[in-house]
Amino acid sequence: MAVSVQEARAVDDELVDAFARLTPQLSRSNPPPSREELDKVVRSEASHLLVVRDDAGTIVGSLTLVLFRIPTGVRAWIEDVVVDEAARGQGIGEAVNREALRIARDSGARTVDLTSRPSREAANRLYQRIGFEQRETNVYRFTLDE
Repeated sequence: MAVSVQEARAVDDELVDAFARLTPQLSRSNPPPSREELDKVVRSEASHLLVVRDDAGTIVGSLTLVLFRIPTGVRAWIEDVVVDEAARGQGIGEAVNREALRIARDSGARTVDLTSRPSREAANRLYQRIGFEQRETNVYRFTLDE
């Protein structure tokens, strides 16, 4: 399958509909983002919302690359990678990750981090195949009261 990876520059019905379809495949505990929430992501200087289109032009995947400066340099994180279940195994995940790595490199980042649940076996194999190395670290989470 021929795919193209592009950064979302505006929010339209197609993007909103794509996230309504893709988000449940990524997370059962989080609802799809609203148009307003997607607009905040697209307009953020720190976020690069990448979308993948198949040869028919349908959005079949997405990835968010977050870039920010800290005193020791530019940090890059990959978040919310999702490929439509019907399109998996066709190189879409690799294509969008490689584009994110290119953008991070061009932005001055020296490393790119991501996390992935162990149950996402295919995703973990992909990350290792394209060069990500599993780190020995503790990941902590503090849940803020709303």
